[in-house]
Amino acid sequence: MEFNNRYSKLTPELISQLKDIVGENNFLADRGKEDYSKDEAPHSHATSPEVVIKPENSAVISKVLQLASRNKIPVTPRGAGTGLSGGAVPIYGGISLSMEKLKRIIEIDEANFCVTAQAGVTLEDLCTEVEKRNLYLPLYPGEKSATIGGNVSTNAGGMRAVRYGVTRNFILGLEAVLPTGEIIKTGGKYIKSSTAYDLTQLLTGSEGTLAVITEVTLKLIPPPGSREILLVPFNNLSEAIRCVPVILKEKVLPVGIEFMERDIIRLVEDYTGKEVPMHGYPAYLMIMIESDNEEAFSLMAEQLGKICLDNGAVDVFVASSEMDKTRLLEAREKFYTVLQHRGMLDIADVVVPRSQIATFVETVKQIGDRYGIPVIAYGHAGDGNVHLHPMKRDDAKDTRVKDLLKEIYQAGLALGGTISGEHGLGSEKKDYFISTVAREKLELMKRIKLAFDPQNILNPGKVIE
Repeated sequence: MEFNNRYSKLTPELISQLKDIVGENNFLADRGKEDYSKDEAPHSHATSPEVVIKPENSAVISKVLQLASRNKIPVTPRGAGTGLSGGAVPIYGGISLSMEKLKRIIEIDEANFCVTAQAGVTLEDLCTEVEKRNLYLPLYPGEKSATIGGNVSTNAGGMRAVRYGVTRNFILGLEAVLPTGEIIKTGGKYIKSSTAYDLTQLLTGSEGTLAVITEVTLKLIPPPGSREILLVPFNNLSEAIRCVPVILKEKVLPVGIEFMERDIIRLVEDYTGKEVPMHGYPAYLMIMIESDNEEAFSLMAEQLGKICLDNGAVDVFVASSEMDKTRLLEAREKFYTVLQHRGMLDIADVVVPRSQIATFVETVKQIGDRYGIPVIAYGHAGDGNVHLHPMKRDDAKDTRVKDLLKEIYQAGLALGGTISGEHGLGSEKKDYFISTVAREKLELMKRIKLAFDPQNILNPGKVIE
């Protein structure tokens, strides 16, 4: 089955109808629409939409999608534009459907430990309001300005996934608008369900290709007592990674376990002008833990430190002050910004079995050496998610970088991994996915897409097409 990618252009009559639906103040057809032409993917090409609309509720989105479906106009949903895979790029023009005005927190239900918010609410604003009620949303994908709808659409992960999981582990229910204009609600405030197909989880991670997510209900938990960080240096990455399964077998479960090498530490220090503690070693684990009291934290830190030292660690630095914790977290959060500044050619977020991280990173470095393109690696050791950044050299051409990435993805697949752990496929990685996925699985995904979106108007050119 092949989708028909020939779309209609917006005529003056259709533009007038869209203006009537959304209102003059929620419509852009000229100046400003270029701001909606790309996301933060380093290699994506900007494509301007024909119009940008900023609906304020689901009923308006329903009318827009009905019009688009009748006239075969492509529609690209957009959150904050912080994605890294070209998912919000309107590659066929048409309508950019910005969720920026759907930013109301509808309810914080303290009795049922959940929050319901519109899709355009930022993660930072949502967490701030939740914490005012002495509740906690542990999602920490690293970009607080991202919208919650975007987090759901890509099933964002982040540095707290070891203990808490990823976005889908906190979603109780959704409101979404289908490409035909129908508004559906999935799930609810309940924790358990064994009732037919789970549409909530099907829409989660679908990258705006099946429906436009307009509201999200998320599970909340009581806040942790304190958050602490250990920085653990090793003589090589293999020793650091071998330590991870030993940690996870113990009764102490960290919030997150990050790995990094000396090259990225040095780049961050050069960029910020601030030293990272114990910064001269080849490889590191950064272990984040939470505890209810000081005594419990001391026991956890002692136990984790002993495990690391018994398994090859050189030393253990405990960030005892708030300044030390902030310094370490800010250094980790600056990785992507620093690499952009230094000339990053592209980004990959391959996930492999945790025990294979060191083997995978070593293979990636060898591939990079063959191409003459240095590759910087870091990521989430606790869940096997490896972030890879081919770096610019004068002779590094686009075609060579694409070939390099193809080999990197093949190496990850050969170790039992998959192409993306948390950034999604969008338009940037879909071809790598399509060339590696089993034909039967791809055809099934296409049939699901067709069932939701018979005109193929919703975020076309992404994920599987």
